[in-house]
Parts: sequence; C-alpha cells; structure tokens
Amino acid sequence: MTRRAPRSAHAAAGASLDVVFRCPPELDGLLPRPVPARRGLPDWLKAMPMTAPSEDAGGPVRTVKQCPPLIDAMSSGFLIPLATDLRIEEGRFSWDWPLPPSSVGRYTCSPIAFHLNDQAVGTPLYEADRALIKFNNFWAIELPPGYSLLATHPFNREELPFRTLTGLVDADLYKDAFIQFPARWRDPAYSGVLPAGTPIAQCIPVRRAALALRFETLEGETAARFVETKEAVNAEPGVYRRRFRARKP
Repeated sequence: MTRRAPRSAHAAAGASLDVVFRCPPELDGLLPRPVPARRGLPDWLKAMPMTAPSEDAGGPVRTVKQCPPLIDAMSSGFLIPLATDLRIEEGRFSWDWPLPPSSVGRYTCSPIAFHLNDQAVGTPLYEADRALIKFNNFWAIELPPGYSLLATHPFNREELPFRTLTGLVDADLYKDAFIQFPARWRDPAYSGVLPAGTPIAQCIPVRRAALALRFETLEGETAARFVETKEAVNAEPGVYRRRFRARKP
C-alpha cells in the first residue's frame, strides 16, 4: 500500500520563501539573472539515458538519472551565473565587458578577482604557484529574517574547471552589498571561453536554529519500520520516489 504524506507536510513543502535580488540600475538587463537550480540542470544530465548496460551486473542498470536524492540536491536553491564571457588562455583570464557608469558609487567592473595564495597557507587549498580566484557577483541578495545563505559549488558539477568554496552568509542582515564567491581553479590546462551564465555557485537558504542531537537504538516499532522499509527498497526500484519523496514546490 502506498503511504501518503500528511496534508500539513504538503502545505509546508508548497510554502514560498521570498528571496530578493537587487542590482545597480545600469546593469538591469545586462546581467544574467539567478535562476532556480531546477531550471539550470546541466545538459549532460538531460541527455543521459535512464539505464545503461553493465557487464558486471549482467544486464542494464539504472543510472544516476533515476536517483531522486541526487536530482533533488541539484535542483535545490538557486544558481548564481557568471556575469560575462571569461576567456582563459595559458593561465591568463580576460574579458570584454564595457559597463555604463555607476549610479550607486564605486564597485568593481571585473567579473573575476584573485586572493593571494598566502591567504590559504595551512589549508589543503594552498598552492605555492597559484592564487585562488574570486567570482564577482553583482546582485545584492536579501533573505527573510532568521535565514542564512549557504553558498557552495554547484552540486555534482565536476565538469566545471573550478571548484567554488563553501561559505555561509547571514543574508537577512548582510543584504545591501554584493556577496562574492571564491573558488579554486582546478584545471590549469583549460583553454577556451567560460560563457556568461555558467553557474558559479549554488545557493541554499537555511534557517538558523540550534541543533538538539538525540541518539536512540532501533527497537520495537522503529525496528519494525526499519525492516519494512529496507525490505521494500530492496524488493523493487522506485520505492523511495513513490513512498518517501516529498512533493517539491
């Protein structure tokens, strides 16, 4: 028998969370806009088959395209796009992005900046001959009271030649300035153009709340549910999707 989530859970899942983006007036219409992550899924995911032949399994196996947790992670929050085309040749970055005069004081016109490698000394990010880059963002982002913005590398996007570092910004308070996104350039051999609109960060609003960690053992009713769930998942594909996946807004 298929179990249905309670109405209250569906109502909560459908509730909206207002995120406000503001850019300088002169950039309105010039900047690529942030998009819900579900609208920015990569072409390789759209093109890949649902199943693939496997010699080890002796037949077809389901691909990650049938993995709801992976898809839901990649569809969560919103994506910040690269502001303009970025050309990379022999480790040098260049761009052609003439901007009109600013109406809101001085701000950088560069889509990219750099962190001195000395700033990463003592971390696994440090490389003696390479600086960290920083993607400049031209949107001020406001979240509702009590929410912070978790910014990280776009989930499962290993094809990108950089890796965005993860940070948490209290964007309900820090809402009147741009948030920038430091990253490590992973592919020194890369040559070509990173086009405007390339996702440079995936952002998830998270509510600030204290965690109360509880530890229990699987006994009685919880043990029975554990066995039932494990057996159902092992018996046929798609059980998680049909019985346990929450409806997404």
